Amino acid sequence: MNLRQTSLLGFCVAALMACSEKSEKNSEASVHLITLDPGHFHAALVQKSMYPEVSPKVYVYAPDGPDLQMHLDKIEGYNKRAENPTHWEEEVYQGKHYFEKMLQEKAGNVVVLAGNNQKKAEYIQKSIGAGFNVLSDKPMIIRAEDFEKLKESFDTAEKKNLLLYDIMTERFEISTTLQREFSKIESVFGKLEKGTPDNPAVTKESVHHFYKYVSGKVLTRPTWFMDVNQQGEGIVDVTTHLVDLVQWECFPEQSIDYQKDIKLNSARRWTTDMTRSQFDAITKQKDFPAYLKPSIVKDSILKVYSNGEINYQLKGVHAKVSVIWAYKAPEGGGDTHYSIMRGTKANLIIRQGPEQNFVTTLTIEPVANKVTEAEMRAALKTIQQTYPGVELKKTEKGWEVVIPKKYQDGHEAHFGRVTENYLKYLKTGKLPDWEVPNMISKYYTTTQALQLAKKSK
Repeated sequence: MNLRQTSLLGFCVAALMACSEKSEKNSEASVHLITLDPGHFHAALVQKSMYPEVSPKVYVYAPDGPDLQMHLDKIEGYNKRAENPTHWEEEVYQGKHYFEKMLQEKAGNVVVLAGNNQKKAEYIQKSIGAGFNVLSDKPMIIRAEDFEKLKESFDTAEKKNLLLYDIMTERFEISTTLQREFSKIESVFGKLEKGTPDNPAVTKESVHHFYKYVSGKVLTRPTWFMDVNQQGEGIVDVTTHLVDLVQWECFPEQSIDYQKDIKLNSARRWTTDMTRSQFDAITKQKDFPAYLKPSIVKDSILKVYSNGEINYQLKGVHAKVSVIWAYKAPEGGGDTHYSIMRGTKANLIIRQGPEQNFVTTLTIEPVANKVTEAEMRAALKTIQQTYPGVELKKTEKGWEVVIPKKYQDGHEAHFGRVTENYLKYLKTGKLPDWEVPNMISKYYTTTQALQLAKKSK
């Protein structure tokens, strides 16, 4: 055997060992992902990181169209990035009967949903019925008529020992997490106020933008994103996060009964107007599709019902949530969040405006000097046990919570955090007891609020 033959043999052996090792890892993986009809960039963000228990081979089922290619391009970008590249292998079925094919082949055990919301209720119901676990982007439903279908899906999931879960990334935004933690410390926060419709105990406002950057590039949105029949109105879309946070912060680990604990006071909706050239800039499509024609005025202005506000009571606590969509953020800005929790001793306020350089900033502002410096320092020590490095800075109205950069990992990273939690729940075979009733309550709140807003024209 000559030197060349020896080298070739060595190369073949190494390649076979690598393939064997890869195959072994795949067989050891307990979770095999299926991505169904990816039409939103959130589907790709689930795969921005690798997970030890998840097979690198992902099965994708999608209809013909541009959405699939945009999804695959994002995954390829993660695989080819210089720093900490992923190594996903996408096995794609593209065609008219993609959903039936997925249900028939049963190639994986977890279906990831992030795309056209018009189809979500059916996707969820049939996937759960066929024996798949489901990890769904919000919102799971956008219409009140799909509420019973969602409830049935949760019932079926329980009977089949499957996990149906939605992706609530905002729970991992550090200022929100710390707002919740400080609200648990009675010596500083006191008790949560009840509030009134005009002065709610909890207010959450989220401002978003159609033109935005994701993973360093201007995001191309599918044309249907501007169709409220497919994406959903703002009051049932992004507002899902805000209603979730109200429940999660005000009543930690407590189950909420949608039939007893929720009372809607009022709701309203309004449009964001978009020109043809603005539409072109974010969709790369010069003409409005036919399904958007009913929302177009003067042949060139698209009116999108992307804004909404809900004023309601949750277990007797008055809350207000609102979502606003502008076309583009101001220079140096981005999506913003405002939140206040009013306690009997202090208010916990998150701001993210120009004064905060568009960085979420949490302040603790005592009511009538009811909190002493010593009480604040004692509370800080409690927080530091879980979040070392967090500090306090005295301000004119109270204290600013100084949050180290290591905790400010950004919205995109939060998809990995949610997925890691979901994988833990899969391993134990159970969600926390309060999660399912609270998901049901959340979607009852948003879909019923839309009904109320449409009646309140």
